[in-house]
Amino acid sequence: MPATLLPLFAAPQIDLPGGEPAALIVLRWIHLTAGIIWVGLLYFFNLVNTPFLQELDAKQRSIVVPKLMPRALWWFRWSSVVTVLVGVAYWSHIVAIDARNAIAMGQSASVGGMVGSFFVIWTLAFAIEMGVLVSPAEILRKAPVLGIIVAVVVIAAAYVFLSINQRGWESNRALSIGIGGGLGWFMMLSVWGVVWRMQKKIIRWTEASVTKGTAMPPEAAKVARLSLLCSRVNFWLSFPMLFFMGAASHYIMFAGR
Repeated sequence: MPATLLPLFAAPQIDLPGGEPAALIVLRWIHLTAGIIWVGLLYFFNLVNTPFLQELDAKQRSIVVPKLMPRALWWFRWSSVVTVLVGVAYWSHIVAIDARNAIAMGQSASVGGMVGSFFVIWTLAFAIEMGVLVSPAEILRKAPVLGIIVAVVVIAAAYVFLSINQRGWESNRALSIGIGGGLGWFMMLSVWGVVWRMQKKIIRWTEASVTKGTAMPPEAAKVARLSLLCSRVNFWLSFPMLFFMGAASHYIMFAGR
């Protein structure tokens, strides 16, 4: 047997680290798995389900919606929570490592400052979106107008986040995830604050129309419109979100580390 073939029959060298590395890979695995479920359902709703439901008549929708949407939305909203909270936990560990390295080199660094600014900035961005959606000015809820407003808001949020947190000790991973994860936080709040609240009403009204024969209320169209707008906003925000998450380790933009 040629000597070059001998390594093929040797036992593979496998080392499974324990302790902190094991905990971190579990966090990443949970984050990625939940994220696939969340974003996959987001794409399903926007690319498949919404066009499909629009092709059905009222009787067909009264059968499909009560059976499909409660199940799909359960996975949708809870996978968003798991994705974001586990992701924040992992990101906080990255920020802590950056801060520890900076302090070891005699620099001043604050984990709390960076993490705190993350929640404040991106929650305020969502609050602005909510303010636009509940505004009495109907023109603000036109898809192109809302899209421009949200784009300006999230770009401004990312700019402010970077301006506050680029002091020399923060790594590209910490800053890039701070933006991508911030978009994820914004999207999760939209899921729970708008999409789920609106869809609960639609499901309840649709079930009542089936069981009691009641007509859909006049505000049903507005409620469905708000849910659709937020879902579309999240659909488009998912692309920069995924870019910044991927760029964290593979595309150095914000720091030399």
